[in-house]
Parts: sequence; C-alpha cells; structure tokens
Amino acid sequence: MKILKLNSISAVADPVFRGYEYSDNVTDPDGILLRSHSMHNDVIPDSLLAVARAGAGVNNIPLDACSERGIVVFNTPGANANAVKELVLCELLLGARKVAEGAAWVKTICGDVSAAVEEHKAQFAGRELAGKKLGVVGLGAIGAMVANAAIALGMRVAGYDPHLSVKSAWAVDRRVEFAPEADDILTTCDFITLHAPLTPETEGFLDAKALAKCKDGVVIVNNARGGLVKSADMAEALASGKVARYFTDFPDEILVAAEGAFCVPHLGASTEEAEDNCAYMAATQLKDYLENGNIVNGVNYPSVFLPRTAACRLCVHHKNVQSILSKILSIVAAQGVNVAHMADKSRGEYAYLILELDEAPRPESLELLKNLEGVLRVRML
Repeated sequence: MKILKLNSISAVADPVFRGYEYSDNVTDPDGILLRSHSMHNDVIPDSLLAVARAGAGVNNIPLDACSERGIVVFNTPGANANAVKELVLCELLLGARKVAEGAAWVKTICGDVSAAVEEHKAQFAGRELAGKKLGVVGLGAIGAMVANAAIALGMRVAGYDPHLSVKSAWAVDRRVEFAPEADDILTTCDFITLHAPLTPETEGFLDAKALAKCKDGVVIVNNARGGLVKSADMAEALASGKVARYFTDFPDEILVAAEGAFCVPHLGASTEEAEDNCAYMAATQLKDYLENGNIVNGVNYPSVFLPRTAACRLCVHHKNVQSILSKILSIVAAQGVNVAHMADKSRGEYAYLILELDEAPRPESLELLKNLEGVLRVRML
C-alpha cells in the first residue's frame, strides 16, 4: 500500500504504516493523509481508495467527488477535543478578567512601576466566572467537555443542540440545563461559546438580529468555524458595547481592526498532544479500511465494521437505491458462494456493504458486480 502525506504529520503515524510506502512524494497512492491541505484543485488519482484528515473539519476535501468514486473520507472527531476545550477555558477567563489588557499596559509604564500599578489597577478590574451563566451552542465532543468543565468552575451552564445524540447527551453533566431554543441561550447568558458545525443552517448564526437579543456586555467565544458569526455585525456589536469581548480562532480583516476582538491564529488544536492524537487516529482508521474494509468515522459513507472471520471479504460502495442489495447478493449466490456474515448501511444517497464469504468470487462475478448500475466501487480483500 502507498500513502501520500499532504501535510506534515506527527511521527506517531509512522509505525502504523510500517511496511507501507509512506511519504510526501508518493505517486498513485492508495490513501492520502492530510491536515489543512486543500484538495479541491487537485487531480484525484484513479488509485485512491481513501482520504483521512487528522482533524474534524473536512471543508478542504471534495466530498461529492470522492463519494461518487467510492473514495471514503475519514476524520478524527474528539481527538483534539481536550485541546480546544482548554483554549475555550483560557478565553473565558481572559473574557472575565482583563489580564491581557493589564499585562500589555504594564509594559508601557515608565518610572516607578509599583506606584503606577497601585494607582491604575482599578481600570483592569474584572469579574469572576463562578455564578455566571455560560451558553454552549453545540454539545458534541468539545461542547460537552466545555460544559462539564464550566460546571466544575462554578458556572451555571445551558446547552443548545437541536441535533443532540444519545451518546453526547450521556457525556454531559446532569447539572447542565438543556435549552430548547437558541434564543434561550442568547437572552440569558453572560458568556456564550460556539461548538456547532458550519452548515447552510448555521452559517451566520450570530448576526445583527441574534446579537441584539444578547445581554449587554456578553462575552462570546468562537473556536468552531468563522462562518458561524457575521464579522461586520460582530464589529458593530463590539463598538456599541453590546458585546464586551469576542474571542475567535478565525481572524479576518474586519475583526483584526475591531476593538474588543481577540483574534487567535487558529490555535484550537495546536498542541503536541492533539496533533499526536489526530495523526494516530487518522492513520489507524485509514489502515483498517485499506486492509480490512472497515469504515470507522467515515464522513461521506456510513460507519460499517465487521471482524474478519471468513476466507474472503467483498466490499461494495453503492448508491442507496431500491433492490440493489438483492441484485448484488444474487450475483454472489449464482456462483454458489456462501455468505458467512454481512453488513450494509446507508448515509443519504450512498451505502456501503461488507460481505464475509467462504470463498472468493470468480473474476466474471466481480466484473458483473462492477458493471451493475448503482455500484461505485468493488474491492476483494
């Protein structure tokens, strides 16, 4: 197998691919491992079977084109969650206490530093987090960790997530209040932190209309996606005092010039531990798919996992259309091959099938499968 690295990847991935051809100049790769590299203008090689992103967001990968060609795209949800959580906590503290402003002012003192500090320290007085209300928009892996940590700091916490899964709900501290509507967060919280994906529904979530509903002097943190907030509207809210401070990991020209905006250079997952976690998780998922056909944390195809128990494994990417599964099985059955185990799941218009077979299908059967309408890719392992 050949793996192409399109970014610098933590060395913890190296042992995973021992025996593979694994470098940044591989031709005709079976898999691609990347972080921030954009593939949208790249030519996708015919050899490519999967792309693994060492991180959560996959905006840099052409999902539609990959799906149509039976190329699985993986991400690593939760691998960098602790790193982002800690950055959020840091920013909540900086939003409550004027530590950054005070430290910058001290550097400007000329003369008797001690006397100047005692005379002017009142201008940097802040407030405590304990007892204040934090609104968490999005209760996935990161949002749940932030909510729980804020509870531990003595804050009152409300969470809003219209797509909350059962798994995520179990991860949230029972003291977190669940808000049925976004307005319940906007109108009641002293601090708000965003942890939602960027979708057509969430783009511009915090615009002028939403910000107007917030409490005066609210502190807002956005380490999720820049597009969740309309920068021009946020700059106006900062200028008017409606928003006291805005912390974001996604700087732009408007926010850099806005008083009260603290722009961080996309540091959410920039820790050694997070980079190691993401690299190892992405590498192991990619290897398992290439060698065993299992999909764990697939973005464009459903997660399907089966232990290897039979002589042969047949993996089929197909459209999620009526009767296609029975057509696939009939081709296998016509050869008299026994299906020991199988799993087939769909996600939207795409589906993925694993068949554990007691013997390998003949070449002509594989050709029939590959030419079946609605089948996108066939692999025999």
